[in-house]
Amino acid sequence: MIVYIIRHAWAGHAGDPAWPDDFQRPLTPEGRKRFRRMTELLASRGFNPELILTSPLVRCRQTADVLAEVVARQPAVIEREELMPGADLDLLLSWMEREVRHGEQIAWVGHAPDTGMLASELISGGRAGLRFAKGAVAAIGFDGFPEPGRGELRWLATAKTVGV
Repeated sequence: MIVYIIRHAWAGHAGDPAWPDDFQRPLTPEGRKRFRRMTELLASRGFNPELILTSPLVRCRQTADVLAEVVARQPAVIEREELMPGADLDLLLSWMEREVRHGEQIAWVGHAPDTGMLASELISGGRAGLRFAKGAVAAIGFDGFPEPGRGELRWLATAKTVGV
């Protein structure tokens, strides 16, 4: 299985008075456009999740929706509280074990610093330090179902590294 961990794309600034409820802070038009270009490039190279799990916060949901529109499978997007700020890997894996089990490529869309923590837990049991730029995507491969410390980082892409 491959788990793609994605930090939400570029959103408005935290604390902006236009968005007093941070849960409602959306992607910027440029952020949406830039993430779409990045996703199109990655999709042309095999990035094609069959299911997307996302934090229910607006900026993550919008990032997940862009991804779902671009990739060939046009996967379902499911909001999961386990991906809200303060993400809970154990609860997320428990849900996946009950509900997903046989997927090949699953995407998780969340927040920093949680995206780095989740990737670190999956790759090294929490010993690695990983920083995710906005819109970054990491592919972590597993022999079977994901387990902490058993993942292999296959690639980590940012908009800057792919030239968008």
